[in-house]
Amino acid sequence: MTHKIAILGASGYTGAELVRLIATHPSMEIAALGANSKAGQSMAEVFPHLRHLDLPDMVTIEQIDFSAIDLCFCALPHKTSQEVINALPRDLKIVDLSADFRLRDPAAYEKWYGNPHAAVELQKEAVYGLTEFYRDEIAGARLVAGTGCNAATGQYILRPLISAGVIDLDEIILDLKCAVSGAGRALKENLLHAELSEGYHAYAVGGTHRHLGEFDQEFSGLAGRPVHIQFTPHLIPANRGILATGYVRGEAQVIHDTLAAAYEGEPFIIVLPMGEAPSTRHIRGSNFCHIGVVADRIPGRVIVIAALDNLTKGSSGQALQNANLMLAQPETAGLMLAPVFP
Repeated sequence: MTHKIAILGASGYTGAELVRLIATHPSMEIAALGANSKAGQSMAEVFPHLRHLDLPDMVTIEQIDFSAIDLCFCALPHKTSQEVINALPRDLKIVDLSADFRLRDPAAYEKWYGNPHAAVELQKEAVYGLTEFYRDEIAGARLVAGTGCNAATGQYILRPLISAGVIDLDEIILDLKCAVSGAGRALKENLLHAELSEGYHAYAVGGTHRHLGEFDQEFSGLAGRPVHIQFTPHLIPANRGILATGYVRGEAQVIHDTLAAAYEGEPFIIVLPMGEAPSTRHIRGSNFCHIGVVADRIPGRVIVIAALDNLTKGSSGQALQNANLMLAQPETAGLMLAPVFP
């Protein structure tokens, strides 16, 4: 059976990444590409690297016949996404890549995103899309909320450790470096080459980054009490990749063993040998996440590092992984592409 797929927001980075991945999928066909700002243009005009693919032209969302669609990926900006999804057919399966349905508490959404949620009933229905930890719920869901790319990377190293009780919950520091594509494709002065290249900088310093809402929600839920980590993101002059370095209190071998056991059998999460640190250059363009554990020189302190591609495992690859579950397809379908190196 071939499943008909629509992608809304196809002219953005995550939309293009979805097209790239679905092109190799054995049982998905892209039937509609929604991009209001690029309506009437071909995918080849907007993304020349995809010109070899036989794809429909981009159209406005209103022009799409959703009765012929089995699953829709929504790669639209925050706030826009909830309004669009609220108007879609209620029997349509949807994977949302925005932040609009990640937070279960409407008050938390308003706190972190600055406006009331416009589709609260749908927010209650949405399943959080961190695949490895919500697999069963995702398989039966109609609406799945993809995680933030930073939030996913941090959770991969910290969730199993919090669940197992092997680290001090009051002393967790997460230092994260993210490539510029994580900021989207819109023109922004601070993302111009002359403004960004040959240096990098911290942003949202002091606990203002929106992905902290996800960390608070997920980590506190796991621990059964409030867990507030110290988190600083940095923007680096690279196109793809996230490197998250966590500083925790615990015993290095126990932490490594806990992570290895948690991800045993997972197709996309690879725990490296003890003492080996991952690199973004080894996961570029893939749906893999590499995790490393290194003992600090100070006894009782441990460094845990994760690397993933923010556009793939951190967003579009995760979205396709979830869609596979929702459509009862093999979870790895369309996602076993090897990383691009060098």
